[in-house]
Amino acid sequence: MTTQKICLALDLKDDPALISEYTTLHKNVWPEIIESIKSSGISVLDIYCTGNRLFMIIEADAYFSFEKKSKSDAENPKVQEWETLMWKFQQALPWAKEGEKWVLMERIFEL
Repeated sequence: MTTQKICLALDLKDDPALISEYTTLHKNVWPEIIESIKSSGISVLDIYCTGNRLFMIIEADAYFSFEKKSKSDAENPKVQEWETLMWKFQQALPWAKEGEKWVLMERIFEL
């Protein structure tokens, strides 16, 4: 089956204590969040951090779509609780659309 690779970016609030807490929370992500990720067709989800900038790399099956994932997440109270908690640490990129968290990155080079 064909997979898709998707890369996104987001900033954390530039506060070392908040960045540390965010990192700690991601060492023990709630099981309901892991299940919601896997059930959406995502097989790999990695988050990298430099300073307060985050990069997320997703590998998902050919049937994955952000529209389906968003709809499913909206109906899941635990996912909504996690997302609300995450906003304590996150801030939208300056060019993000209203209400947008993670911003899709454009591939500009491939080897």
